[in-house]
Amino acid sequence: MPMYFEDFEVGQRFQTPARTVTEADVVNFAGVSGDYNPIHTDAEFAKTTPFGQRIAHGLLVLSMLTGLRQRSGHFEGTVIAWMEIRNYKFLKPVFIGDTVRGESEILEKHETSKPDRGVVVQRVRVLNQRGEVVQEGEFVTMIRRRPVPAEAGGA
Repeated sequence: MPMYFEDFEVGQRFQTPARTVTEADVVNFAGVSGDYNPIHTDAEFAKTTPFGQRIAHGLLVLSMLTGLRQRSGHFEGTVIAWMEIRNYKFLKPVFIGDTVRGESEILEKHETSKPDRGVVVQRVRVLNQRGEVVQEGEFVTMIRRRPVPAEAGGA
């Protein structure tokens, strides 16, 4: 069920579904982004690195998070704009085969000069299947207010 600005409360938490990072994800992301860094794409090279294996692109995991957030249904048709990502950190590598999910906590809500929208600040964390936080930061998002029915004075 989509959440409107009025539905969010400071301290509220929610989670996304989980998704496994696949070989196809890494290959497709490299093709779209042009980032063929061997730590992501070359298994033999990756064995010589401190990670010992290929890692997923950090921005691939961030893009997966945004897709998982959309799939949760919380923002279905209510997001007006992703305004800012603050203090986003890539804390641990994500490997092909890891399963990631997202957690969010509402930190702030702000009114805007427009009566049909507000701004929500969320702390967002990406966790792997072991419960380790692999990425975190804050998303600042402009969210629609619930429409006012025409008989109640809405347009």
